[in-house]
Amino acid sequence: MERINLEEDIRPLSEFRAHTASFLDHVKRTGRPLVLTQHGKSAAVLLDVREYQRLLLSAGCGTPASAEGGVQPL
Repeated sequence: MERINLEEDIRPLSEFRAHTASFLDHVKRTGRPLVLTQHGKSAAVLLDVREYQRLLLSAGCGTPASAEGGVQPL
């Protein structure tokens, strides 16, 4: 996972609400997580799906099939 860029990757939740599509594109393009703040404090982290799957696998919570797209949604 790429390191967080403090100038680009920490944004207020209100800005995320207004520009959701561009933030999703940013996360997919950079591979870096996006930290969302609420009232000046960290509230949530947005990850690209592939990065999230890698994180699950490294923690022993996922399966190789799910990381390779072998699992289909219901």
